[in-house]
Amino acid sequence: MIRTFSAGSVCAVLLSQGSKYATCRAAHLHSGSFDVAIVGGGIVGLASARELILRHPNLTFTLLEKETELALHQTGHNSGVIHSGIYYTPGSLKAQLCVRGAMLTYQYCQKKGVPYKKCGKLIVAVEREEIPRLKALYERGQVNNVQDLRLIDAKAIREKEPYCRGIMALDSPNTGIVDWRIVALTYGKDFQEAGGTVITDFEASDIKVAAESPAGSAEGLKYPVIIKSSQGKEVRCRFVLACGGLYSDRLSEISGCDSEPRIVPFRGDYLVLKPEKNYLVRGNIYPVPNPRFPFLGFHFTPRMDGSIWLGPNAVLAFKREGYKLFDFDTQDFINAVSYRGLQRLVMKNIVYGMGEIYRGVFTSAQVKYLQKFIPELSPSDVLRGPSGVRAQALDAEGNLVDDFVFDGGKGELGSRILHVRNAPSPAASSSLAIAEMIADELEKRFKL
Repeated sequence: MIRTFSAGSVCAVLLSQGSKYATCRAAHLHSGSFDVAIVGGGIVGLASARELILRHPNLTFTLLEKETELALHQTGHNSGVIHSGIYYTPGSLKAQLCVRGAMLTYQYCQKKGVPYKKCGKLIVAVEREEIPRLKALYERGQVNNVQDLRLIDAKAIREKEPYCRGIMALDSPNTGIVDWRIVALTYGKDFQEAGGTVITDFEASDIKVAAESPAGSAEGLKYPVIIKSSQGKEVRCRFVLACGGLYSDRLSEISGCDSEPRIVPFRGDYLVLKPEKNYLVRGNIYPVPNPRFPFLGFHFTPRMDGSIWLGPNAVLAFKREGYKLFDFDTQDFINAVSYRGLQRLVMKNIVYGMGEIYRGVFTSAQVKYLQKFIPELSPSDVLRGPSGVRAQALDAEGNLVDDFVFDGGKGELGSRILHVRNAPSPAASSSLAIAEMIADELEKRFKL
Protein backbone atom coordinates (compact mmCIF):
# COMPACT_ATOMS: atom_id res chain seq x y z
CA MET A 1 0.00 0.00 0.00
CA ILE A 2 1.17 3.50 -0.84
CA ARG A 3 -0.36 6.07 1.51
CA THR A 4 -0.38 9.61 0.16
CA PHE A 5 -1.47 12.75 1.95
CA SER A 6 -3.55 15.36 0.19
CA ALA A 7 -3.03 18.99 1.21
CA GLY A 8 -5.48 18.78 4.11
CA SER A 9 -6.35 15.10 4.14
CA VAL A 10 -4.82 11.67 3.88
CA CYS A 11 -5.19 9.80 0.61
CA ALA A 12 -4.33 6.09 0.43
CA VAL A 13 -3.30 4.72 -2.93
CA LEU A 14 -3.39 0.94 -3.20
CA LEU A 15 -0.82 -0.56 -5.53
CA SER A 16 -0.85 -4.10 -6.79
CA GLN A 17 0.59 -5.15 -10.11
CA GLY A 18 -2.02 -4.70 -12.79
CA SER A 19 -4.62 -3.38 -10.31
CA LYS A 20 -6.60 -0.15 -10.30
CA TYR A 21 -5.41 2.67 -8.07
CA ALA A 22 -8.00 3.34 -5.38
CA THR A 23 -8.08 6.41 -3.14
CA CYS A 24 -9.66 7.24 0.19
CA ARG A 25 -9.62 10.24 2.52
CA ALA A 26 -9.01 10.25 6.26
CA ALA A 27 -7.45 12.38 8.99
CA HIS A 28 -5.71 15.75 8.67
CA LEU A 29 -1.99 16.23 8.16
CA HIS A 30 -0.33 17.04 11.48
CA SER A 31 3.08 18.51 10.58
CA GLY A 32 4.09 20.82 7.77
CA SER A 33 7.84 21.14 8.45
CA PHE A 34 10.52 18.93 6.93
CA ASP A 35 14.25 18.86 6.37
CA VAL A 36 13.89 18.32 2.62
CA ALA A 37 10.92 18.82 0.29
CA ILE A 38 10.91 17.19 -3.14
CA VAL A 39 8.58 18.96 -5.58
CA GLY A 40 7.24 16.66 -8.28
CA GLY A 41 5.84 13.14 -8.05
CA GLY A 42 7.10 11.74 -11.35
CA ILE A 43 9.67 8.98 -11.62
CA VAL A 44 12.71 11.24 -11.11
CA GLY A 45 11.23 12.89 -8.02
CA LEU A 46 10.13 9.55 -6.54
CA ALA A 47 13.45 7.83 -7.24
CA SER A 48 15.34 10.76 -5.71
CA ALA A 49 13.07 10.87 -2.65
CA ARG A 50 13.62 7.15 -2.13
CA GLU A 51 17.40 7.41 -2.47
CA LEU A 52 17.63 10.38 -0.11
CA ILE A 53 15.56 8.88 2.69
CA LEU A 54 17.39 5.57 2.48
CA ARG A 55 20.69 7.42 2.87
CA HIS A 56 19.44 9.79 5.59
CA PRO A 57 16.83 7.99 7.71
CA ASN A 58 17.22 10.50 10.55
CA LEU A 59 16.07 13.43 8.38
CA THR A 60 12.45 14.25 7.53
CA PHE A 61 11.34 14.26 3.90
CA THR A 62 8.19 15.16 2.04
CA LEU A 63 7.25 14.83 -1.62
CA LEU A 64 4.76 17.33 -3.05
CA GLU A 65 2.63 16.44 -6.08
CA LYS A 66 0.06 18.70 -7.74
CA GLU A 67 -2.18 15.83 -8.91
CA THR A 68 -4.29 13.60 -6.69
CA GLU A 69 -2.17 10.60 -7.72
CA LEU A 70 1.51 10.06 -8.44
CA ALA A 71 3.28 9.52 -11.76
CA LEU A 72 0.37 10.53 -13.98
CA HIS A 73 2.13 12.52 -16.69
CA GLN A 74 5.44 11.74 -18.46
CA THR A 75 5.98 8.70 -16.24
CA GLY A 76 2.53 7.36 -17.05
CA HIS A 77 2.54 8.29 -20.75
CA ASN A 78 5.64 6.74 -22.30
CA SER A 79 6.58 3.74 -24.41
CA GLY A 80 7.70 1.62 -21.45
CA VAL A 81 11.15 0.81 -22.86
CA ILE A 82 14.18 0.07 -20.66
CA HIS A 83 16.89 1.65 -22.80
CA SER A 84 20.40 0.22 -22.78
CA GLY A 85 22.42 3.37 -23.60
CA ILE A 86 23.33 2.95 -27.28
CA TYR A 87 22.45 6.35 -28.73
CA TYR A 88 24.09 8.77 -26.36
CA THR A 89 27.31 10.73 -26.74
CA PRO A 90 30.17 8.91 -24.98
CA GLY A 91 31.05 10.61 -21.72
CA SER A 92 27.69 12.43 -21.48
CA LEU A 93 25.50 12.12 -18.43
CA LYS A 94 22.89 10.46 -20.65
CA ALA A 95 25.29 7.67 -21.56
CA GLN A 96 26.68 7.14 -18.07
CA LEU A 97 23.33 7.28 -16.29
CA CYS A 98 21.43 5.16 -18.80
CA VAL A 99 23.88 2.24 -18.76
CA ARG A 100 24.03 2.16 -14.97
CA GLY A 101 20.32 2.96 -14.62
CA ALA A 102 19.26 0.05 -16.83
CA MET A 103 21.34 -2.36 -14.76
CA LEU A 104 19.88 -0.98 -11.51
CA THR A 105 16.34 -1.15 -12.95
CA TYR A 106 16.61 -4.85 -13.74
CA GLN A 107 18.04 -5.55 -10.30
CA TYR A 108 15.32 -3.49 -8.63
CA CYS A 109 12.46 -5.09 -10.56
CA GLN A 110 13.82 -8.55 -9.80
CA LYS A 111 14.10 -7.74 -6.09
CA LYS A 112 10.67 -6.10 -5.82
CA GLY A 113 8.78 -8.51 -8.07
CA VAL A 114 7.90 -5.81 -10.63
CA PRO A 115 7.16 -7.54 -13.97
CA TYR A 116 9.48 -6.79 -16.87
CA LYS A 117 10.63 -8.45 -20.07
CA LYS A 118 14.05 -8.44 -21.74
CA CYS A 119 12.55 -8.64 -25.21
CA GLY A 120 15.50 -6.96 -26.93
CA LYS A 121 15.69 -4.33 -29.66
CA LEU A 122 16.72 -4.25 -33.29
CA ILE A 123 17.84 -0.97 -34.86
CA VAL A 124 17.22 -1.79 -38.50
CA ALA A 125 18.84 -0.33 -41.62
CA VAL A 126 16.54 -0.57 -44.64
CA GLU A 127 18.71 1.54 -46.98
CA ARG A 128 22.40 1.15 -47.86
CA GLU A 129 23.07 4.75 -46.90
CA GLU A 130 22.03 3.95 -43.31
CA ILE A 131 24.72 1.29 -42.80
CA PRO A 132 27.58 3.71 -41.91
CA ARG A 133 25.34 5.36 -39.30
CA LEU A 134 24.35 1.95 -37.94
CA LYS A 135 27.99 0.91 -37.61
CA ALA A 136 28.74 4.21 -35.88
CA LEU A 137 25.96 3.45 -33.40
CA TYR A 138 27.52 0.07 -32.73
CA GLU A 139 30.87 1.72 -32.01
CA ARG A 140 29.18 4.27 -29.77
CA GLY A 141 27.41 1.52 -27.84
CA GLN A 142 30.72 -0.28 -27.36
CA VAL A 143 32.34 2.89 -25.98
CA ASN A 144 29.35 3.35 -23.66
CA ASN A 145 29.86 -0.19 -22.36
CA VAL A 146 26.48 -1.48 -23.53
CA GLN A 147 26.66 -5.23 -23.15
CA ASP A 148 26.17 -7.94 -25.82
CA LEU A 149 25.66 -5.65 -28.83
CA ARG A 150 26.17 -7.20 -32.25
CA LEU A 151 25.63 -6.32 -35.88
CA ILE A 152 23.48 -8.86 -37.73
CA ASP A 153 22.60 -9.46 -41.37
CA ALA A 154 19.23 -9.83 -43.12
CA LYS A 155 18.97 -13.55 -42.36
CA ALA A 156 19.59 -13.03 -38.64
CA ILE A 157 17.02 -10.21 -38.61
CA ARG A 158 14.37 -12.63 -39.90
CA GLU A 159 15.36 -15.21 -37.31
CA LYS A 160 14.68 -12.70 -34.52
CA GLU A 161 11.78 -10.86 -36.19
CA PRO A 162 10.26 -13.07 -38.92
CA TYR A 163 8.16 -10.28 -40.46
CA CYS A 164 10.83 -7.56 -40.34
CA ARG A 165 12.85 -6.71 -43.44
CA GLY A 166 16.22 -5.00 -43.36
CA ILE A 167 19.71 -5.33 -44.78
CA MET A 168 21.55 -4.97 -41.48
CA ALA A 169 20.58 -4.38 -37.84
CA LEU A 170 22.11 -3.64 -34.47
CA ASP A 171 20.89 -6.24 -32.00
CA SER A 172 20.57 -5.09 -28.38
CA PRO A 173 19.35 -8.10 -26.37
CA ASN A 174 19.45 -6.25 -23.03
CA THR A 175 16.84 -3.68 -24.03
CA GLY A 176 13.58 -4.43 -22.23
CA ILE A 177 10.10 -3.24 -21.36
CA VAL A 178 8.35 -2.44 -18.09
CA ASP A 179 5.37 -0.42 -16.83
CA TRP A 180 7.23 2.65 -15.58
CA ARG A 181 4.28 3.87 -13.55
CA ILE A 182 4.32 0.68 -11.50
CA VAL A 183 8.06 1.14 -11.01
CA ALA A 184 7.56 4.75 -9.90
CA LEU A 185 4.77 3.84 -7.48
CA THR A 186 7.01 1.15 -6.02
CA TYR A 187 9.66 3.82 -5.43
CA GLY A 188 6.95 5.78 -3.64
CA LYS A 189 6.08 2.78 -1.51
CA ASP A 190 9.74 2.42 -0.48
CA PHE A 191 9.85 6.14 0.37
CA GLN A 192 6.82 5.95 2.63
CA GLU A 193 7.84 2.71 4.29
CA ALA A 194 11.11 4.47 5.21
CA GLY A 195 9.11 7.28 6.88
CA GLY A 196 8.63 9.78 4.04
CA THR A 197 5.46 11.83 3.61
CA VAL A 198 3.74 12.21 0.23
CA ILE A 199 1.41 15.20 -0.07
CA THR A 200 -0.80 15.18 -3.15
CA ASP A 201 -3.13 17.86 -4.51
CA PHE A 202 -0.39 20.39 -3.73
CA GLU A 203 0.52 22.55 -6.73
CA ALA A 204 3.55 24.65 -5.79
CA SER A 205 2.81 28.25 -6.76
CA ASP A 206 5.44 30.11 -4.72
CA ILE A 207 8.78 29.25 -3.12
CA LYS A 208 10.44 31.83 -0.87
CA VAL A 209 12.52 32.31 2.26
CA ALA A 210 10.56 33.18 5.42
CA ALA A 211 11.13 36.57 6.98
CA GLU A 212 10.35 35.25 10.44
CA SER A 213 9.54 32.01 12.23
CA PRO A 214 5.94 30.74 12.41
CA ALA A 215 3.80 32.09 15.23
CA GLY A 216 4.25 30.07 18.40
CA SER A 217 7.33 28.28 17.05
CA ALA A 218 10.26 27.75 19.39
CA GLU A 219 12.55 26.58 16.59
CA GLY A 220 13.32 29.98 15.10
CA LEU A 221 14.12 29.71 11.40
CA LYS A 222 15.05 26.04 11.41
CA TYR A 223 12.75 25.63 8.41
CA PRO A 224 13.28 28.89 6.50
CA VAL A 225 11.89 27.90 3.08
CA ILE A 226 8.15 28.25 2.49
CA ILE A 227 6.45 26.40 -0.36
CA LYS A 228 2.92 27.63 -0.99
CA SER A 229 0.30 25.80 -2.97
CA SER A 230 -2.19 27.34 -5.38
CA GLN A 231 -4.86 26.55 -2.75
CA GLY A 232 -3.08 28.54 -0.04
CA LYS A 233 -1.54 25.63 1.87
CA GLU A 234 2.04 25.86 3.13
CA VAL A 235 4.93 23.49 3.73
CA ARG A 236 8.13 24.62 5.41
CA CYS A 237 11.51 23.01 4.90
CA ARG A 238 15.26 23.53 5.06
CA PHE A 239 16.04 22.49 1.49
CA VAL A 240 14.16 21.92 -1.78
CA LEU A 241 14.70 19.52 -4.66
CA ALA A 242 12.55 20.51 -7.65
CA CYS A 243 11.74 17.75 -10.17
CA GLY A 244 8.99 19.51 -12.10
CA GLY A 245 9.19 17.77 -15.48
CA LEU A 246 6.95 19.70 -17.86
CA TYR A 247 6.92 22.62 -15.39
CA SER A 248 10.60 22.64 -14.43
CA ASP A 249 11.21 26.08 -16.00
CA ARG A 250 8.23 27.62 -14.19
CA LEU A 251 9.32 26.17 -10.86
CA SER A 252 12.71 27.72 -11.50
CA GLU A 253 11.15 31.11 -12.24
CA ILE A 254 8.94 31.20 -9.13
CA SER A 255 11.99 30.48 -6.99
CA GLY A 256 13.94 33.34 -8.59
CA CYS A 257 16.20 31.18 -10.77
CA ASP A 258 16.89 31.37 -14.51
CA SER A 259 13.98 30.74 -16.89
CA GLU A 260 16.23 29.00 -19.41
CA PRO A 261 16.43 26.38 -20.70
CA ARG A 262 12.75 26.75 -21.57
CA ILE A 263 10.43 23.76 -21.66
CA VAL A 264 8.49 23.32 -24.91
CA PRO A 265 5.96 20.45 -24.91
CA PHE A 266 5.93 17.99 -27.81
CA ARG A 267 3.07 15.53 -28.11
CA GLY A 268 3.73 12.05 -29.43
CA ASP A 269 0.80 10.06 -30.85
CA TYR A 270 0.89 6.28 -31.06
CA LEU A 271 -0.93 3.75 -33.18
CA VAL A 272 -1.79 0.35 -31.74
CA LEU A 273 -1.76 -2.94 -33.61
CA LYS A 274 -5.03 -4.81 -33.59
CA PRO A 275 -4.63 -7.80 -31.24
CA GLU A 276 -4.97 -10.33 -34.06
CA LYS A 277 -1.90 -8.73 -35.71
CA ASN A 278 0.39 -8.78 -32.66
CA TYR A 279 2.24 -11.77 -34.13
CA LEU A 280 3.96 -9.35 -36.53
CA VAL A 281 6.24 -7.99 -33.77
CA ARG A 282 8.25 -9.82 -31.10
CA GLY A 283 10.52 -7.14 -29.66
CA ASN A 284 11.38 -3.47 -30.10
CA ILE A 285 12.10 -2.49 -33.72
CA TYR A 286 13.66 0.95 -34.24
CA PRO A 287 14.88 2.84 -37.32
CA VAL A 288 18.43 4.10 -37.69
CA PRO A 289 18.15 7.68 -36.39
CA ASN A 290 18.77 10.47 -38.86
CA PRO A 291 21.16 13.02 -37.30
CA ARG A 292 19.50 15.86 -39.27
CA PHE A 293 16.31 15.44 -37.24
CA PRO A 294 15.85 15.86 -33.49
CA PHE A 295 13.85 12.70 -32.63
CA LEU A 296 14.35 8.94 -33.03
CA GLY A 297 11.49 8.29 -35.45
CA PHE A 298 8.61 5.82 -35.46
CA HIS A 299 9.25 2.44 -33.89
CA PHE A 300 7.48 -0.77 -32.89
CA THR A 301 7.21 -1.30 -29.13
CA PRO A 302 5.66 -4.28 -27.32
CA ARG A 303 3.95 -3.47 -24.04
CA MET A 304 3.66 -5.35 -20.77
CA ASP A 305 -0.08 -5.80 -21.35
CA GLY A 306 0.64 -7.63 -24.62
CA SER A 307 -0.30 -4.77 -26.96
CA ILE A 308 2.04 -3.36 -29.62
CA TRP A 309 2.48 0.41 -29.97
CA LEU A 310 3.66 2.02 -33.19
CA GLY A 311 5.13 5.51 -33.16
CA PRO A 312 5.31 8.13 -31.85
CA ASN A 313 5.39 11.21 -34.03
CA ALA A 314 6.50 14.52 -32.48
CA VAL A 315 4.37 17.65 -32.84
CA LEU A 316 4.06 20.81 -30.79
CA ALA A 317 1.50 20.37 -28.00
CA PHE A 318 -0.73 23.38 -27.35
CA LYS A 319 -0.95 22.43 -23.68
CA ARG A 320 1.83 21.13 -21.45
CA GLU A 321 -0.33 18.24 -20.32
CA GLY A 322 -2.43 18.08 -23.47
CA TYR A 323 -2.78 14.47 -24.55
CA LYS A 324 -5.55 15.06 -27.08
CA LEU A 325 -5.31 16.74 -30.48
CA PHE A 326 -7.47 19.73 -29.51
CA ASP A 327 -6.26 20.23 -25.93
CA PHE A 328 -5.35 23.89 -25.60
CA ASP A 329 -4.04 26.21 -22.89
CA THR A 330 -3.60 29.89 -23.75
CA GLN A 331 -0.62 30.50 -21.47
CA ASP A 332 1.20 27.36 -22.61
CA PHE A 333 0.57 28.15 -26.28
CA ILE A 334 1.71 31.79 -26.07
CA ASN A 335 4.78 30.87 -24.02
CA ALA A 336 5.80 28.30 -26.62
CA VAL A 337 5.18 30.15 -29.90
CA SER A 338 6.59 33.46 -28.65
CA TYR A 339 9.86 31.86 -27.57
CA ARG A 340 12.73 32.62 -29.93
CA GLY A 341 14.22 29.19 -29.35
CA LEU A 342 11.13 27.41 -30.68
CA GLN A 343 10.87 29.77 -33.63
CA ARG A 344 14.45 28.95 -34.62
CA LEU A 345 13.92 25.21 -34.13
CA VAL A 346 10.87 25.30 -36.39
CA MET A 347 12.71 27.18 -39.13
CA LYS A 348 15.58 24.67 -39.04
CA ASN A 349 13.23 21.66 -39.20
CA ILE A 350 10.17 22.96 -41.05
CA VAL A 351 10.02 20.14 -43.63
CA TYR A 352 10.48 17.49 -40.96
CA GLY A 353 7.86 19.16 -38.78
CA MET A 354 5.28 19.33 -41.54
CA GLY A 355 5.86 15.65 -42.23
CA GLU A 356 5.27 14.81 -38.57
CA ILE A 357 1.99 16.73 -38.58
CA TYR A 358 0.87 15.04 -41.82
CA ARG A 359 1.64 11.56 -40.49
CA GLY A 360 -0.11 12.40 -37.25
CA VAL A 361 -3.31 13.34 -39.10
CA PHE A 362 -3.25 10.59 -41.73
CA THR A 363 -2.80 7.11 -40.29
CA SER A 364 -2.04 5.68 -43.73
CA ALA A 365 1.02 7.95 -44.04
CA GLN A 366 2.42 6.66 -40.77
CA VAL A 367 1.74 3.06 -41.79
CA LYS A 368 3.45 3.64 -45.13
CA TYR A 369 6.64 4.59 -43.30
CA LEU A 370 6.39 1.56 -41.00
CA GLN A 371 5.95 -0.75 -43.98
CA LYS A 372 9.63 -0.21 -44.74
CA PHE A 373 10.27 -2.49 -41.78
CA ILE A 374 7.23 -4.80 -41.85
CA PRO A 375 5.82 -4.90 -45.40
CA GLU A 376 2.85 -7.04 -44.31
CA LEU A 377 1.49 -4.17 -42.20
CA SER A 378 -1.57 -2.40 -43.64
CA PRO A 379 -3.68 0.59 -42.52
CA SER A 380 -6.51 -1.76 -41.58
CA ASP A 381 -4.20 -3.45 -39.02
CA VAL A 382 -3.91 -0.43 -36.73
CA LEU A 383 -6.02 1.72 -34.43
CA ARG A 384 -5.31 5.16 -32.99
CA GLY A 385 -3.68 4.74 -29.61
CA PRO A 386 -2.61 6.84 -26.64
CA SER A 387 -0.43 9.96 -26.62
CA GLY A 388 2.28 11.33 -24.41
CA VAL A 389 3.81 14.78 -23.95
CA ARG A 390 7.57 15.17 -23.80
CA ALA A 391 9.16 18.02 -21.83
CA GLN A 392 11.72 19.20 -24.36
CA ALA A 393 14.21 21.76 -23.08
CA LEU A 394 15.30 24.38 -25.64
CA ASP A 395 17.87 27.13 -25.50
CA ALA A 396 17.34 30.55 -27.07
CA GLU A 397 19.19 29.54 -30.25
CA GLY A 398 16.73 26.74 -31.00
CA ASN A 399 19.02 23.92 -29.91
CA LEU A 400 17.58 20.92 -28.12
CA VAL A 401 19.16 20.60 -24.69
CA ASP A 402 20.18 17.00 -25.08
CA ASP A 403 21.58 16.16 -21.67
CA PHE A 404 20.54 16.38 -18.05
CA VAL A 405 20.70 19.88 -16.54
CA PHE A 406 20.79 20.66 -12.82
CA ASP A 407 21.12 24.09 -11.28
CA GLY A 408 20.45 26.19 -8.21
CA GLY A 409 20.19 29.92 -7.88
CA LYS A 410 21.52 33.00 -6.13
CA GLY A 411 21.00 34.37 -2.66
CA GLU A 412 19.60 32.63 0.41
CA LEU A 413 16.88 30.73 -1.47
CA GLY A 414 19.23 29.76 -4.29
CA SER A 415 21.58 28.19 -1.76
CA ARG A 416 18.75 25.98 -0.51
CA ILE A 417 17.26 24.69 -3.76
CA LEU A 418 18.36 22.34 -6.53
CA HIS A 419 16.40 22.24 -9.79
CA VAL A 420 16.35 19.27 -12.15
CA ARG A 421 15.92 21.46 -15.23
CA ASN A 422 16.08 18.81 -17.93
CA ALA A 423 15.61 15.06 -17.54
CA PRO A 424 15.01 13.86 -21.11
CA SER A 425 14.51 10.32 -22.33
CA PRO A 426 15.95 7.99 -21.07
CA ALA A 427 15.12 9.53 -17.68
CA ALA A 428 12.93 6.58 -16.65
CA SER A 429 15.59 4.02 -17.59
CA SER A 430 18.16 6.16 -15.78
CA SER A 431 16.00 7.01 -12.76
CA LEU A 432 17.86 5.06 -10.07
CA ALA A 433 21.23 6.29 -11.35
CA ILE A 434 19.91 9.86 -11.60
CA ALA A 435 18.73 9.54 -8.01
CA GLU A 436 22.22 8.54 -6.89
CA MET A 437 23.73 11.56 -8.64
CA ILE A 438 21.10 13.94 -7.26
CA ALA A 439 21.59 12.61 -3.73
CA ASP A 440 25.36 13.09 -4.08
CA GLU A 441 24.80 16.66 -5.25
CA LEU A 442 22.38 17.48 -2.43
CA GLU A 443 24.79 16.08 0.15
CA LYS A 444 27.55 18.25 -1.30
CA ARG A 445 25.49 21.45 -1.64
CA PHE A 446 23.42 21.24 1.52
CA LYS A 447 25.87 19.29 3.74
CA LEU A 448 23.17 16.79 4.67
